[in-house]
Amino acid sequence: MSRLAGWALNALYLLLFAVASPWIIWSAVRHGKHREGFGCKFLGRAPLRTGERPCAWLHAVSVGEVNLLATTIAEFTSHRPDWEIVVSTTTKTGYDLACKKYAAHTVFYCPLDFTWSTAAAMRRVRPTLLVLAELELWPNLVAAAKRHGARVAIINGRLSDKSFRGYRRIRALVAPSLERLDLIAAQNEETAERFRQLGARRETVHSTGSLKFDGAQTSRDNAKTVALQQLAGLNASHTVFLAGSTQDPEEQYALDIFKQLAPAHPGLRLILVPRHPQRFDEVAALLSASGVEWIRRSHLYPNSGQQWRVLLVDTIGELGAWWGTAAVGFVGGSFGSRGGQNMLEPAAYGVATCFGPNTWNFRDIVAQLLAAEGAEVVHSEAELATFVANAIESPPAALALGKRAQRLVLSQQGATRRTVELLCKLEDAQASPKARSAA
Repeated sequence: MSRLAGWALNALYLLLFAVASPWIIWSAVRHGKHREGFGCKFLGRAPLRTGERPCAWLHAVSVGEVNLLATTIAEFTSHRPDWEIVVSTTTKTGYDLACKKYAAHTVFYCPLDFTWSTAAAMRRVRPTLLVLAELELWPNLVAAAKRHGARVAIINGRLSDKSFRGYRRIRALVAPSLERLDLIAAQNEETAERFRQLGARRETVHSTGSLKFDGAQTSRDNAKTVALQQLAGLNASHTVFLAGSTQDPEEQYALDIFKQLAPAHPGLRLILVPRHPQRFDEVAALLSASGVEWIRRSHLYPNSGQQWRVLLVDTIGELGAWWGTAAVGFVGGSFGSRGGQNMLEPAAYGVATCFGPNTWNFRDIVAQLLAAEGAEVVHSEAELATFVANAIESPPAALALGKRAQRLVLSQQGATRRTVELLCKLEDAQASPKARSAA
C-alpha cells in the first residue's frame, strides 16, 4: 500500500469517526464502552516488547474470537515453545476475557487502522508473525506489518454471503490487502474460493476447517462446568433449559415458555445468558416483573443453598461451561438481525439444540448440523415452545438429537492442527533465507 493510499484511508476513518462520534460518546457514557485503551487504539502505544525472541501477535475482535484462539495458542506453543505470544483485541469485553484467559501472555488493545497508530504498534511489539482471527482485514495494519517484515495470516477465515457481497462491491480496495497476505486458512472450500475471487493469491489460500469444532468442549465433567453446577446447586433432579447469547425479545420468549412448563415440571430450571453485558440490567428488570424466583449469577455463593428457578448469567466468558449443565438449549441472535451465534458449544455437549431461522453467520455449521439431524430450526415463539416441551417430555428423543450433534462435532475436529502446521511453514519459509544469508 502506498503512503498516499494510507493517508486517504486516514481521512476516511476520521470522517467516519466524526459522523459516529455522537453514538460513541453516548455509548461511553451510557455503557462504559470505548473508554479504555485510548493510547493503544489511537496512538499505537502497545506494550513495549523487550528481548529478541520470535513473536506471534494474535488478534481477536471480541469474546467469541478470544475464546477461539485458545486451541491455536496451545497448539502453536507446543510446536514453537521458544516463541513469545501476544494477544490484542478490540472490545472491552474481549480485552477483559483475554486478560483472564491468557494471563501468561501480554494482552493489549489493537491499534485503530490509522497509519501512525499501526506503525507505532509494530515498532513496539516487533512481531515476526501477525495472525488475524476470522476476517480482520485492516489495510494499514496489514501494510504496517509487511513493512516491518512480519508474515501476515488470517485463520478461521470466514465470509458470510452479506460480507462477500459487500467486499465484492469494493474489490478494488480490498484486493491489494488480500494480495499481501501470506496465508488464509479458510473454514471451508467455498469461503476459500471467495477469498480468491476477492484478490487473494491462490497459493496462499487453504481450506482447513472451522477452529470452532476444536474449541468445543465435549465432556460435561470438565472442571468449569462441574464447579458451576455445584455453585448453582444443580443436580440430577433438575432439567436445565438454557437460552444463550440472546438478544431482545428472545429472553422474553424463553421466560414465557418456562412459565408455561414450570408448574408441571418442578425440576425445570431456566438459565438466561444475554449476548451483551449492557443488557444485563434490562433482562434483570424483565425477570423482576415476571414474578418468578430468580437470581443473578454474580449473587451465587458457594454452599449457600440459594433457591432459584431462573438464573441470569451476568458474567463474561462462562457461557461455554454453562452449556454443559443444559439438557435443552436455544441459541440466540437467531430471531433478529444478528445472524445467529455459536451453536457448536451446546452441540458438542450433546444438548438438544434449536435456534431461530436467521443464522447466516453460521450457515455452513447449521447446514452440517441439520444434515446430521443434530439440531432443529424454530421459526417462531410457538415452535420454540413446542421444541422445548417435546424435549422435556420425551428425554430419549432429546438425548438422541444431542448425541447426533455431538458425533458430528467429534468427526470434524482437526482444524487447529492443520492451521498451525501452515503457520509453522510460514515461519520456516521466512527463517530459511535468513539462515542461508548468515551462512
